[in-house]
Amino acid sequence: MVQVQLRVPEKMIKEIDKWIAEGRFKNRSDAIKTIITMYEEREKTREFYKMLMERSKESKEKPEILIPLEEI
Repeated sequence: MVQVQLRVPEKMIKEIDKWIAEGRFKNRSDAIKTIITMYEEREKTREFYKMLMERSKESKEKPEILIPLEEI
């Protein structure tokens, strides 16, 4: 792992420390890594949704390209 230094508003650190006290995370590092992972997952979900919307648009424009689910 790589160690990094970052500046975080005090309000955020207080919130993270509260979560640690509640037992949600072991420490600040664990909390920040989890938050970053959740952000990555959210971005993947947004990309998937975008792809679904594009496919939906394609299917409306060219319904002949659709494959019935029974054929899969």
